[in-house]
Amino acid sequence: MKNLHDPKVFKINRLSAHSDHKYKGKNIEWKKDLNGIWEFSYCDSPNWSKIEVPGHIELQGYGKPQYVNTMYPWDGLETLEPGEVPKQFNPFGTYKKEFKVPKDWKKNPVYISFQGVESCIELYCNGEFVGYSEDSFTPSEFELTKYLKSDKNEILVKVYKWCSGSWLEDQDFWRFSGIFRDVYLYSTPEVHVKDMFLTSDLSSNFKKATLKNILKLQSLMSKKIDVLMEVWDNKELICNIVEKNIEIEDNLKIELIKKIDSPKLWSAEKPNLYLIKVILSDSNSGEVIEETEQKFGFRKFEIEDKIMKINGKRIVFKGVNRHEFNCDRGRAVTEEDMLWDIKFLKANNFNAVRTSHYPNQTRWYELCDEYGLYVIDEVNLETHGTWQILGQPCPEKVIPNNNPEWLENIIDRAKSMFEKDKNHPSIIIWSCGNESFGGENLYKMSEFLKSLDSTRVIHYEGVFWDRRYDKTSDMESRMYAKVYEIEKYLNETPEKPFVLCEYSHAMGNSNGGLHKYTELEEKYPMYQGGFIWDYIDQALRKKDPFGNDYLAFGGDFGDRPTDYNFCVNGLVYADRKVSPKVQEVKQLFSDYKIQVKDRYFVIDNQSLFTNVSEYDVKVKVLKNGVEKYSEILECDVKPLSKKEFKLAIPKMDESGEYTVEVSLNLKEDRFYANKGHEICFGQNIYVIKQEKSQELEEKPILINGGFNIGIKGKNFHLVFSKAYGGLISLKYSDKEFIEGVVLPNFWRAGTDNDRGNKMPFRYAQWKIASLYPKMVNVEVVEGKNYVEIISKYELPTNPVTDCIVSYRAFSDGKIDVGMEYIGVEGLSEMPLMGMSYKIPQEFSEIKWYGMGPEENYIDRVHGARLGIFETDVYKNLSQYVIPQECGNRIGIRWVEVKNKAGFGMKISGEIPFEFSGLPYTVSEIETAYHHYELPKSHCTALNINKVQMGIGGDDSWGAETHKEYLIPSNKNIIFRYTIQSNM
Repeated sequence: MKNLHDPKVFKINRLSAHSDHKYKGKNIEWKKDLNGIWEFSYCDSPNWSKIEVPGHIELQGYGKPQYVNTMYPWDGLETLEPGEVPKQFNPFGTYKKEFKVPKDWKKNPVYISFQGVESCIELYCNGEFVGYSEDSFTPSEFELTKYLKSDKNEILVKVYKWCSGSWLEDQDFWRFSGIFRDVYLYSTPEVHVKDMFLTSDLSSNFKKATLKNILKLQSLMSKKIDVLMEVWDNKELICNIVEKNIEIEDNLKIELIKKIDSPKLWSAEKPNLYLIKVILSDSNSGEVIEETEQKFGFRKFEIEDKIMKINGKRIVFKGVNRHEFNCDRGRAVTEEDMLWDIKFLKANNFNAVRTSHYPNQTRWYELCDEYGLYVIDEVNLETHGTWQILGQPCPEKVIPNNNPEWLENIIDRAKSMFEKDKNHPSIIIWSCGNESFGGENLYKMSEFLKSLDSTRVIHYEGVFWDRRYDKTSDMESRMYAKVYEIEKYLNETPEKPFVLCEYSHAMGNSNGGLHKYTELEEKYPMYQGGFIWDYIDQALRKKDPFGNDYLAFGGDFGDRPTDYNFCVNGLVYADRKVSPKVQEVKQLFSDYKIQVKDRYFVIDNQSLFTNVSEYDVKVKVLKNGVEKYSEILECDVKPLSKKEFKLAIPKMDESGEYTVEVSLNLKEDRFYANKGHEICFGQNIYVIKQEKSQELEEKPILINGGFNIGIKGKNFHLVFSKAYGGLISLKYSDKEFIEGVVLPNFWRAGTDNDRGNKMPFRYAQWKIASLYPKMVNVEVVEGKNYVEIISKYELPTNPVTDCIVSYRAFSDGKIDVGMEYIGVEGLSEMPLMGMSYKIPQEFSEIKWYGMGPEENYIDRVHGARLGIFETDVYKNLSQYVIPQECGNRIGIRWVEVKNKAGFGMKISGEIPFEFSGLPYTVSEIETAYHHYELPKSHCTALNINKVQMGIGGDDSWGAETHKEYLIPSNKNIIFRYTIQSNM
């Protein structure tokens, strides 16, 4: 079709966009669902088969999905200019469906609505051409009336993978095609509310509201009607307004205005909704012709004194970017998916979502309205690959820029988004799209949206790259700005409030240092939060070479070019299982901060509209991780205030480590979580010292052989190999706990962030040092009640460094292990410092007293708490799609590694340390590209570390771990811990 190549042709006979309100009348069902099984032919194949609608062509056996990020999917395959479509292969699918028009509609117009088709639609009815439309993420609607026959009818839809509009849809996602949202027929009564636009204006004290409803009526005849608007609060009618004897004509516009006293305001915290009904009736007979419904929230969103405010209060976005995604259905998400998402976000303290980077299904906005999320609604526009190559701006061929042939196209996309979504109170910001540089056309889009709607503000991040039209965006929006860059902006007399539309890149094991961003919220009023990239891993379920399901990423379908695993940046795994990263985000995103002191605690209520009294405050005391006391309090703390409360807990004077924990919890079941669900917590830890235990008088037996050094005691025996340079055996009750040689370790399996910032290249010496240390000396020292083996290693770094490892054994089987690294100048920081043990596989259960329950690191520990936790090594292997460093815990007082019978080894330290227990060694994890490439587990890999560097997360393509979370190699580091039987 020739229109595919012309950016000026993006619709033919498509109906104008309109609001997504509901309507009914005359006991007629005005909508006929066409979802289900359709006839299908791929690329004009003569063999027709079946396909499911909604759904993607590529996920139903036709063609293959392709993942690319910024580059266009044809890059390196064909040379195309913006607007051109691949000539060699532009696959398309032809859909066919028979239908009957309901008898009730015989005298009424018949329309068809495609809620989402990628990338364009060519429609025929009974063999006649009906129309054409682009824009994959807003509805394409056509009138079918004149093409219909009396009985059976057939529609035929041709869907192309690429069209000129594909140049405007270069989002960071899988490239799919097909009818992926709902399809339905609909009709209308003889007089119909074609469109309504609800707005409200609130008085300065927010006690009075003016509700305005602009109606556009469609009419098949001339007659007089009455128009009644009712405002309902639940089942109570609170007010109405009626206009009588209106002479109706087609495309008549009516404006209804009603004053309302003391409205309940809408916010994400208090999502109060009213039901607005508009009833059309015949002026003569009084018969109801049509009744429309739209839920609506009274709220005021504005920028005042350079600060964004909701209902007069400064807003801080605790947000996330959300693609519509399902690992089996792609972007054809279900009601179940959306409900799961909304519950997850509310339960984990998110208050905002950005629809990256296209308008979503109507149902998503309804859920955000009902349950309370602030939404940035984004135009379906991204042209990243036209102006940024390999991360560097080169905008010579950027679109839309100032190019007149693209202006009408992008304005139409903005209008389609606006008209459909305008009545949803959750939408407080319109976004002009994503990563499309700048220029006059985007500025005109911004002005166009402002001309339509004064109740929202406009967002566009691209002005950061192109300041020619800085007024395109009402806010300074940036992606992945470093904290110091944000502070620089905020300290230099800024003119606009600041928001991070993308930050804290959640790729693999990430989101370290998130607290540095949330700490800006109180320091700078004009810093107004941000949106983590992103919500869910875009991985697709696929069979591995062994016939088992796994979550596949770019390249796994033979798709080339591809950006491989850059599609998996989610806080939630693609199968909607929660990743360990959420633990940190939930705590930092809470509106409530709890500080626990020795005799009191302070609750800082940073919410805007919620009193802490709406929650239970639980106080508990733990001794050495075991709960000894708890009580539930009711605490009255008004929004945006702090209050101190005394701790009335029993005196405890027995020696031990005590934790006083205060948490906020739901008082009753809510739609997203049950009663008792924790919102946030705070802890205070103190120690009552205990007397030292008496030293053992008996000394273990030393066996100093020519090749090995043995030490024996009661129910234990260790062997150190002089030949192999390390500990090779440790037995308790004649059970062996060591496989291989225990050596110092300075290396971790690289994370996505590590690979992105070239850590393996920069720190490679520490991997070599871990693999090939050379023992240069070993000596045995006999003390009064112990035997100690002291071994010295040279590490193959440049310059060479030294490490000393010692094992001091006592007769009762306790072994004090020491490790000392001797610092030198001239080396990079080290990834970690510790020792790795391979333990027989049967010892797979782990229990620890330290920070948990989920994995944590020195730069991602705010959401962890001190306590006793249990898991096993298999569950502890986080399911990041590419295996990588995971499962770490810090602040460890002790950890047990045991078998199913409960017998095992206990490691403890006077100074807290770090550990991980996994079913694979560092080398095995590091060399696997997919989880199915990991070998069958043959051991438990126990990593006991003094410290591990932070995991970072400012971005995943260069940002390094913050300096304070690195491990310098120019200083001596001493590490001590104790091993003993747990029985």
